[in-house]
Amino acid sequence: MRKKTIEDYVEVIYNLQNGSKKAHTNDIASALEINPASVTEILQKLHKDRFVNYEKYSGVTLTKKGKKIAIQTESKHRKLKQFLTLLGVDKKIAEKDACEMEHILHKETMDTIIKFVEVIEKCGMTPFWLERLKEYVKKGKLKKCPDQLKELCKNYSY
Repeated sequence: MRKKTIEDYVEVIYNLQNGSKKAHTNDIASALEINPASVTEILQKLHKDRFVNYEKYSGVTLTKKGKKIAIQTESKHRKLKQFLTLLGVDKKIAEKDACEMEHILHKETMDTIIKFVEVIEKCGMTPFWLERLKEYVKKGKLKKCPDQLKELCKNYSY
């Protein structure tokens, strides 16, 4: 089974479980916008591979193995969405793109994005260059950098 499929399903189940209750096939199908019969087929495979505990007509819960992957995937998703919105991407688009990116980015790329988001969070304020980028994304025009900022930035090489 593809890594993306496993991650998508366990993340959805994790979000639907809300603690210890079971997720149900129709809810999973609705969240993934697919046919319930397709969900049943995948749940059987996930059960066989020990990602979920599944009983027909009874619902599904995550195993420790499944929960670990769900938490990791959810965390990557959250950081990617935050990263994209920091860049000025619309929240709905960032949500959709984060869903795709969380499965395909190289670990080193993902780790770097997470560190970028953490640096911005710890800064306590948005750096001037990030504000300039957001304005450029929003308006489509890039203003000339003020001379005092050019002077300030001489010590940094890009």
